[in-house]
Amino acid sequence: MYKRLLPLPKSSFFLFGPRGTGKSVWLQQVLAESPLRIDLLRSGEFLRYKRDPGLLAREVATLEGQSDWIIINEVQKLPELLDEVHALLFASDRLRFALSGSSARKLKRSEANMLGGRALSRRMFPLSMLETEADFSLGNALRYGQLPMSVTAASEEEKVDFLDAYIENYLKEEIQQEALTRNLDSFYRFLTIAATVNGQLLNIANIAREVGIARSTVQGYFSILEDTHLGWYLPAWRNRTKVKEVAHVKFYLFDCGVQRALAGLHRGNPSSEETGTLFETFVLNEFRALNSWLSLGARFHFWRTPSGNEVDLIWRRGNRAAGFEIKSTSGWKSSFNKGLNALLESGEIEQAFGVYRGERAQKYDDVTVLPWATAIKMAAEGKFLA
Repeated sequence: MYKRLLPLPKSSFFLFGPRGTGKSVWLQQVLAESPLRIDLLRSGEFLRYKRDPGLLAREVATLEGQSDWIIINEVQKLPELLDEVHALLFASDRLRFALSGSSARKLKRSEANMLGGRALSRRMFPLSMLETEADFSLGNALRYGQLPMSVTAASEEEKVDFLDAYIENYLKEEIQQEALTRNLDSFYRFLTIAATVNGQLLNIANIAREVGIARSTVQGYFSILEDTHLGWYLPAWRNRTKVKEVAHVKFYLFDCGVQRALAGLHRGNPSSEETGTLFETFVLNEFRALNSWLSLGARFHFWRTPSGNEVDLIWRRGNRAAGFEIKSTSGWKSSFNKGLNALLESGEIEQAFGVYRGERAQKYDDVTVLPWATAIKMAAEGKFLA
């Protein structure tokens, strides 16, 4: 049982994140005294509140004098229950709700009551290197990912079995049951292609041709991945220089193990080419989780020109920015600094970092090269753009 870095908010909140990231376990840990826990994944619970949403208010009325926290898991399965939650929050300053969900799509489509600003929004991610500490293995993180069930599996065979089951359950429970798409066959083909282009510039037209569906359908499928928190967009950085930048976006899956399972690669060791993308995905997802959990306030971009000049990550906070080049190598070459130096010279970034698999920090003029674990710790300590 790992202690998560996400702090418990002081007021009501939504907790979104992919299935299997540990939302329910975390809520059980931090709100052990909650007198009422509702799990809408259980068919009996779901049907009770579906038939009679007002049941929630009558049950809450019996809790006077007990803990003021109420937990509702998978709230997106019953959006109408949020009207009852809103009414209870309006009537009482004492009550607080923890509302977890693995998808925001059904809430958006149903125009669900999002509580009029009375609830904060928080995210849960796979386990961070900083949470697993001594148990962390970079090799396992790149090959099998950092979902809790994968990390704690006793053998490689169990890790593979878990990833197989995760993909199957995602398609069955999240997509089919929530009726997010009518054509599961084309969606499954899309998932395989989406996994293989992880971390690359998105070319919607090419993906549509490979899958055999319309461009608009592909765009809708990417929206499903984003709404169910399985993937996220990294937009291009548009700076003030006169150099023309590439305006496409990149798309990353939220976990290396899930990405490899979707691509059908999780039964073998990653190739050297695959490892480069996996390492970049791992570092970016670590930064993204820490940025959310610790409220660092950063926005992420990448930068690339048609000539191929590129920086993997622009870490922006306010009007300040730092650049990161990420390489899955044990050594560092000065040529890796080309994009970073271009942005430093133009004044678009004020700090430049390399992140690699070497053991010691290095300095190349204004570029500081960091071992990956050091970079993650520095992010957690708020040392970038401090």
